[in-house]
Amino acid sequence: MAVESQTGEGGSVDADGRRLEALDPQPLLTRDYEMRPSLVYERLRQRHGAVAPVDLLGVPAWLVLGYKESLEVLQDDDGWPKGLENWRARSEGRVPSDWPLGPSLEVNHVLIQGGAGYKPLRTAWDTALRPFQDPRHTQAKRLKAAVTACADDLITLVGQAGGTGLADLSAQFSRPLPLMAASHLLGFPGSQGDDALMDMWRVLDAGPDAEPALERLLAALADLAAQKLRTPGDDFPSYLLAAHPGLTLDELARELFMLLGMTSDHVGILISNTVVEVLSGEGSIRASLSAGMVRETMNRVVMRKPPLVNFVPRFAAKDTPLGNYTIRAGDPVWVSSAAAHADPVFAGHAATNTVSTRAHLSWGAGRRQCPARELASTIAAVGVGRLFERFTDLELALPVDQLPWRSSPFMRGLRSLPVRYTLAPTPEPSTAEPAETDLAGETEPGAAGPVARDRSARQRSSLWRYLTGLIRTGR
Repeated sequence: MAVESQTGEGGSVDADGRRLEALDPQPLLTRDYEMRPSLVYERLRQRHGAVAPVDLLGVPAWLVLGYKESLEVLQDDDGWPKGLENWRARSEGRVPSDWPLGPSLEVNHVLIQGGAGYKPLRTAWDTALRPFQDPRHTQAKRLKAAVTACADDLITLVGQAGGTGLADLSAQFSRPLPLMAASHLLGFPGSQGDDALMDMWRVLDAGPDAEPALERLLAALADLAAQKLRTPGDDFPSYLLAAHPGLTLDELARELFMLLGMTSDHVGILISNTVVEVLSGEGSIRASLSAGMVRETMNRVVMRKPPLVNFVPRFAAKDTPLGNYTIRAGDPVWVSSAAAHADPVFAGHAATNTVSTRAHLSWGAGRRQCPARELASTIAAVGVGRLFERFTDLELALPVDQLPWRSSPFMRGLRSLPVRYTLAPTPEPSTAEPAETDLAGETEPGAAGPVARDRSARQRSSLWRYLTGLIRTGR
């Protein structure tokens, strides 16, 4: 099905050939955007059409609002390459050195990188992730079992407040679960990586402490990379080094940073958004979850509320028409998945189920689609599944329109997810060795054995102390 985006009222509004810098782009990241981004996208769409000039914290850029135009950019790596070396304003020194988005974009990892180095790096990523993403592999089974165990530990910790009570499922479950899964994937010894993993949140939130947090995080990841170079293990860093032996320790640290980004905030927001959509009574979403279709449920959620609202920039390789404008060579172009999903024509087809739920852009599109999308989906699906299995009752503690949201230039998620819960009775512990489980919680035949978890080390960790401090009692 072809989806044609709506154009704005002004027709071809670039007739005078003005450049981006001369168009007086309006700030995107305003209070309105934080509260109701859909209204901001709609205003931009009405004024400009499928592509709009915006100001990103003092730096002008193009924001792609149309679904068709988003696919056009995402699927054409030659016409719209990544790589900050393609950014004309940056090369000319017109991007401030203290630009708040700089710390995230200057880390030259697989998500950002362009040029000849990208293809061998992406091939190495695909090779290193395959054992964890292919459900036939032992490593994938172990990872699922580890995520299930972490989810159960977090739910049990929530239950220390009592069989019924109040909890913040964002802080106490959705955000820590992907970090704990990432720690398993990265092969951090014990709880050594907890401080580094919590710094990942600070970087993604792009607040005033993002730069020092990034420095600490990269240092911790460089130390981990050095350990894996000396003593390879059954983990992603070791597999990536084996697939790309030429990586320096600094380069490997940047790739591990990227993996943390893909498996932390994005996944945590997806879990929370799915819980909200189910609890708020949206019929088709609740029905698909009740039928055991966890991934179908998540696909429906990301079409309505994608966690990753804006992708990292691409750049026009040459002067190129897009929407109602001509994008000049070297201009930054940010594809907004949230705005593309709200494109009236696409959204209308989605509402009537005439497009597949897999048509969403939450993981990107084209050859540069997220390499860890299966991994991230697995973590989220396990988390959502365990929540609705372990709690016999969950209800929002606030009206859905009063839930507090947080917006960053890249992500949009809840600041907190307050719920009232009733925990299912805890089954008697088995005396047998725990077997690994699949996404439905069924025992995998021929599983490789128990998941080793050092609970005493975890309970001493900064992350676990933080989570323990969040326990709330009462109803």
